[in-house]
Amino acid sequence: MTGRSQNDVYAVVSLGLWRLREDIATILGGRIVFWPLHPPKGITAFVGWGGRPSGLRARTLGARHDRPVVIVEDGFVKSYQPGPEEPAHSFVVDRKGVYFDIARPNDLAGLMNEPCVDPNELARSASLIDLIRANRLSKYNNSPLLSTAAAGIPGGRQFVLLVEQIPGDASIAGALASLDSFSAMLIHAREHNPDKQLVVRAHPAAGDGSILRRAAEKLGIEITVPGRMNPWPLLEEADSVYTVSSQLGFEALMARRPVHCFGTAWYAGRGLTVDYGKQQALQPMSLEQVFHAAYLQYARYLDIHDRSPCRAERAIEQAIIIRDQRNRLPRKIYAVGLSPWKRLALDPFLKGMHGRAVHMRTMGAAENAARRKDGCVAVWGSERVLPADVPAIRIEDGFIRSRGLGADLVMPSSIAIDGGHVYYDARGESALEHMIATMTFDAGLLARAGALVDEIVRRGVSKYNLPAMPEMPDVAPGILKILVPGQVEKDASIRFGSPEVKTNADLLARVRVLYPDAYIVYKEHPDVAAGLRSGGAQPQGANFVARSGDILHWIEWCDRVETMTSLTGFEALLRCKHVGVHGIPFYAGWGLTDDRVSVPRRRRRASLEMLAAAALILYPSYIHPVSRMPCSPEDLVQEFGLPRAKDFGIVRRSILMVSRVVNRCAVRIRDMRV
Repeated sequence: MTGRSQNDVYAVVSLGLWRLREDIATILGGRIVFWPLHPPKGITAFVGWGGRPSGLRARTLGARHDRPVVIVEDGFVKSYQPGPEEPAHSFVVDRKGVYFDIARPNDLAGLMNEPCVDPNELARSASLIDLIRANRLSKYNNSPLLSTAAAGIPGGRQFVLLVEQIPGDASIAGALASLDSFSAMLIHAREHNPDKQLVVRAHPAAGDGSILRRAAEKLGIEITVPGRMNPWPLLEEADSVYTVSSQLGFEALMARRPVHCFGTAWYAGRGLTVDYGKQQALQPMSLEQVFHAAYLQYARYLDIHDRSPCRAERAIEQAIIIRDQRNRLPRKIYAVGLSPWKRLALDPFLKGMHGRAVHMRTMGAAENAARRKDGCVAVWGSERVLPADVPAIRIEDGFIRSRGLGADLVMPSSIAIDGGHVYYDARGESALEHMIATMTFDAGLLARAGALVDEIVRRGVSKYNLPAMPEMPDVAPGILKILVPGQVEKDASIRFGSPEVKTNADLLARVRVLYPDAYIVYKEHPDVAAGLRSGGAQPQGANFVARSGDILHWIEWCDRVETMTSLTGFEALLRCKHVGVHGIPFYAGWGLTDDRVSVPRRRRRASLEMLAAAALILYPSYIHPVSRMPCSPEDLVQEFGLPRAKDFGIVRRSILMVSRVVNRCAVRIRDMRV
C-alpha cells in the first residue's frame, strides 16, 4: 500500500482499467471511479495504462483539469500467460511517467538515482535473483522448458541470442529506438560474431510481424528461430545477448551474460550493459541495486488468492506454484464424460500450457481431436477404457478435497491426475505408488512433508472438513477403542482396491473376530449418512454406530482404525494411530500399516514423511477455494483451517438446491448400474 488516504478518488479512463478496479484500489489505497461518470472536482488523479491510449488520455485529462496522473503497468513478474483472464502477480505504479519511456522523468529512474546501500536489502535482492534464475521465472511463464538442442539449435557452435520485440510496442519508442535499431543490432551481431550462430528469441505475440526475421531476410543474414520455449536456457547458454529494450535483457543480466543494448533500456547505462543507444552518463549500480529499485521498490505485489498486498517473495513463490502445476499438462486437454457441474469444478485443474480444456461429448470425438491437435484425452475415474493410440489421463478426487461433500456439489480443491491406474486402483501401479516405491526423497522435501503433516494435524484438516461435533461414547479405561469407517460399497476404491473384503458388514465382522473384546465404533460414510448414496446392508457387531461428525473427531477418539481402503486410514497414520488394512489402499504395504492382504510388489519400507511427501505434495494438484487458482498444499491447509461463512444470494441458493437434487439422482442411477 502507498499509505495514501482512503478518501483519495482515482478516475480510471478505460473499461480495461475498470475491470482491474479492485486491484488498482488496493495498490493505490483509494476509491476507484469511472471517468466521465464522476465530476472532475472530486478526483484526486486520473489513472491510465502505460503507453496505451488510456495512458495518453489520462495525461490529457490531467492537464485539462489540473490533476495529477498515475500510470499503471504490468510488473516484471506478471502472470502465467498474457491476457486479461489471468490475475496479475504485480503491477508498477508511476506518478511521473513510466519506466520504459526515458524521454520523460519516471519514478523508477528516481529510485535508481538513489540506489539502495542497505546490505540486508541487497542480500535479499541477491537471494531473489537466485530464486528467479533457479526456477527460470519470467514475466510470463506458460512456455515449455526445452534444452537448446530440443529447441532446434544445432550443437557444436557457440551462439549469440537476439531478442525480438513487438512492432509498435511503446517500449521501443520509449527507449529512443526504432525498427532500424533491430537491423543495426543484427548487423553488429553478425560482424562481431562471424563464427557463431545467430539465434532469435521470437516474441510470443510477434507472429508474422517479426522485425528480426524481416531484417534478416532483407540483409541475407542466416538466423535460427526456436519455437515457443522458456527463455532461460537460451539466456544461460548464449555467449552474449543482444536486445533493444526488452525485459529479457535484464533477465540475461541475472543469468550473468554479457548484454548489448541498442536502445536506452531502463537497466542500461549503469555499467552492467554494453550500450549503443542514446545513453546519458548515469550513476553506476550493481545488479542487486538495479533489481532492488525495479522489483522491490517500484513494483507492487498482490497475493494471487485474496488480492491483498504481499512481499515479492510471496508473489514469486505463487508464480512458481502456478507455473509448475499448469506445466504438468503440456498438451491440450480434451475431456469426455463430465457432467456440467464436474466441468465447472475441474476446469481450473485442467488448464495447462495450452489453455483451458475442451469438453467433448463422446470418447470418439475426444480421441480424434487429441490425435489431430497432439492433445491428451482426460476421463474421470477408472470406469472408462483409455484410448490406446493417443495420450490419456485419469482424474480423481485428491486427499484434501473440500469443505463439504462432493456429492453435495461442493467444489473440489484438490484432484489426482494419473495414467492407466489412479491411486485407489490396486490392479496395477499408479503414479503415486511408483513415486513411493522408487523416488529419492531429499532432506528438504522430507522436512517440508513433516511440517505439512504437523500443520494438518494442528489445524484439524481432513478430506471433507465437516463442522459437526459428535457425541462420543464413554468407554471404560483399558478397553481398546477401534474405529471402523464405512465406505460406499459400489465405489471403485472397493471394487478395484479390496480383493477380499467387499462390504462394510464383512469388514466389521472380521474386525470383531480379530478384536473380540474391543469397543468398536462403526462410522457411516458421510455420503451415506446424508442420504446421498447407499452403504449396503447395515453392519452388525458394532458397539456404537456414528452418523455425525467429521472423521477427525473419531480418529482422535480411537486407539486403532480398521478399514478396507478408506482414506481414513491415511489420516489416522498422519495422527500416529495404529491402522489395520483389509484391502490395498495406496498407503498399505510400505511397513506403516498392519496389512491383512499382502502386496508383494510393494517392497520398500517407507517413512511417514516419504508417504506424505508423495501423497500430499508431489502427486495431487491443488486449487485455492477463494481464487480458483493453483496453490500449494500448505496454502490449502491454512485456508481450510480458517472459519469462513458462505454468503450465497437467493438465486444461487436456489440453483444449488436444484442442482443438488439432480446430482443426487444422477449418483443413485450411476450406483444402480454398477
